[in-house]
Amino acid sequence: MTQATPLAPVDLRSDTLTLPSLGMREAMASAEVGDDVFGEDPTVNTLQERAAHLMGMEAGLFVPSGTMANQIAMLTHCRRGDEVIVGWGAHSFLYESGGGAVLAGVQFQQVGDHGYFSPYELKAAIHSEDPSGHCAPTTLMMIENTHNRGGGKWISPEQVAELSVTAGNAGVKTHIDGARLWNAVVASGRAASDWGERVDSLTFCLSKGLGAPIGSVLCGTEEWIQRAHRYRKMLGGGMRQAGIIAAAGLYALENHVEDLAEDHRRARDLAEALDACPNIDIDLDQVHSNIVLFTPLNASPQEVCEALSSKVRVLPFGAGQIRAVLHRDISDDDLQRVIESVTEHFSS
Repeated sequence: MTQATPLAPVDLRSDTLTLPSLGMREAMASAEVGDDVFGEDPTVNTLQERAAHLMGMEAGLFVPSGTMANQIAMLTHCRRGDEVIVGWGAHSFLYESGGGAVLAGVQFQQVGDHGYFSPYELKAAIHSEDPSGHCAPTTLMMIENTHNRGGGKWISPEQVAELSVTAGNAGVKTHIDGARLWNAVVASGRAASDWGERVDSLTFCLSKGLGAPIGSVLCGTEEWIQRAHRYRKMLGGGMRQAGIIAAAGLYALENHVEDLAEDHRRARDLAEALDACPNIDIDLDQVHSNIVLFTPLNASPQEVCEALSSKVRVLPFGAGQIRAVLHRDISDDDLQRVIESVTEHFSS
């Protein structure tokens, strides 16, 4: 008797695991291309123009990754020795391999909790440039939206506007690390431009929930993006016939944004199922988009992740938590398998 082939584990480690859809692959294969370093790739140019329009900004710059986009933003906004204020647990502080210090020469100050900080906290944290030179002057504030370590928390345009005005009054620029900005757009029902029109620069990622294989777009004023071009080249981000991958980004923006709502629904369904499990602590009020954070009470996150790994792949994620990220390649059937596997593990 032939044995059934075991099902591959359902992989919830990150929404970076999304695969290009068939339509996206076809768009990539037929993309018109040119040399982007010379500004002659028509598909890249279209993506940059489309991104800037959606964000309510003047210009865009296609880059390989969100990390590079954040580094370019710091290089363009700051001088070496300046200070950048970020929310607690910010990606640029924790997960960019020290790039802010090594490449841009900046130091970070973390403020707030779970990704958000108030205008009062921001104002108290800003260091003005003083004649004595004791303090590194604050020249940039970065807001991560949605906030990874905050469980996919999205920060409203109005909250961003309050922070941006407070920063601007002190001569500090505002940048949004919008790696998952489209999740904030879908979760809030707001237009992306509601954020873009309130800040000096922002970036958004195409290779997470939107399913493109690579790429982010950095947006700002025409003059600022022109300066950012130099830093993209300096960091090795100048690309040639990049229209092949830019086509994936265009396809994602036109076809995959609304699908994020299904990721959010499944995240809520998973969170509610976990809430019913013994030996799991989860705060349903902290499930904001497609990220679910939970704490096992009877074992370490590493032990739980290892025990589940043949059926479900999740990640240990700071402060005794486990992270599960829903994405476009996870179906309702996959989600049911996850719920059954986790329920079985924590009930045994």
